[in-house]
Amino acid sequence: MSEIPLFALPEEHEAIREACAAVCRDKVAPHAAEADRLSEFPQASYDALRAADFHAPHVPEAYDGAGADALATAIVIEEVARVCASSSLIPAVNKLGSMPLILAGTEELKQQYLVPLARGEAMFSYCLSEPEAGSDAASMKTRAVRSGDSWVLNGVKRWITNAGVSEFYTVFAVTDPEAGARGISAFVVEKSDAGVSFGAPEKKLGIKGSPTCEVYLDNVTIPASRLIGNEGEGFKLALRTLDHTRVTIAAQALGIAQGALDHAVAYVRERKQFGQAVADFQGIQFMVADMGMKLEAARQLTYAAAARSERGDSDLTFFGAAAKCFASDVAMEVTTDAVQLLGGYGYVNDYPLERMMRDAKITQIYEGTNQIQRMVMGRKLLQG
Repeated sequence: MSEIPLFALPEEHEAIREACAAVCRDKVAPHAAEADRLSEFPQASYDALRAADFHAPHVPEAYDGAGADALATAIVIEEVARVCASSSLIPAVNKLGSMPLILAGTEELKQQYLVPLARGEAMFSYCLSEPEAGSDAASMKTRAVRSGDSWVLNGVKRWITNAGVSEFYTVFAVTDPEAGARGISAFVVEKSDAGVSFGAPEKKLGIKGSPTCEVYLDNVTIPASRLIGNEGEGFKLALRTLDHTRVTIAAQALGIAQGALDHAVAYVRERKQFGQAVADFQGIQFMVADMGMKLEAARQLTYAAAARSERGDSDLTFFGAAAKCFASDVAMEVTTDAVQLLGGYGYVNDYPLERMMRDAKITQIYEGTNQIQRMVMGRKLLQG
């Protein structure tokens, strides 16, 4: 019989993990608690990621980017989230915001916006949700009306990650009100465009170091060249984008869970009760075993989805939804158990576990709730 090779990451991916982990340990982790406590964007962490080319690793080399593939990008996000979930939204949302350009933008648009993104001169956000259009994104009300060689946009976008910090925004708007989902188009809007403004930052349960605001578009006039892809194909583009970027949320969930498990294991090995280490109790060992087992299963599913994202496989929609759903459910379970393992110390902010538990919750909600992910998976399975 021929030898069956064991699954292992390629050496270059392991090298990326080690390099990113070192940057995160030394220059991101020290700012995580303060970013959460002050609800402030972790500029120092961004500067460190930018200096190491981990702020937008997905941008192709043709646009001055690092050219990291989908798996390498997921590993970067995982390692950043392991120490600071808020900071992991820097590479994650830069990919989310710019993915429509990568998928469907003209060469002119790519040169204009991907190059400054790759150089760390700007960040990119994604504007799909609205006050009355969350899971039902196709019911959006934001309008874009053609006016000569320009488009004029009006509307409100809600739950926009890194709004106000990002310079560039992919905005989805209705261009044909009679065509339903087929009447939605995508555009690039700049923070400096006249008529663009932002609401007050939301007061959130977690990821407090990543600002979340409404984006207001008041007669924002942009050149017609900023249309991404073809008119009327914006909603299809939004869904194609999410197929790829749900993998990044799975990676974020992995990182949060791994960070929580790291801290919990270290604690139970050192903490002594009844004359022995807490780790010596079988009940504790069973908890740790379940945490590690589920986390590794989530990692394998996420990496499999990332590989499909890189290849553009036909089953990416299922795998992207499955990875995001499973990994985020695991992250919520693992962080909750990690808090339990620390007892009273898990409940106070002297330790990072309570922050990780709060941060984990959003991974079950954004980029499509896990109920939506199950609908996506169910439909794909029933379609055969």
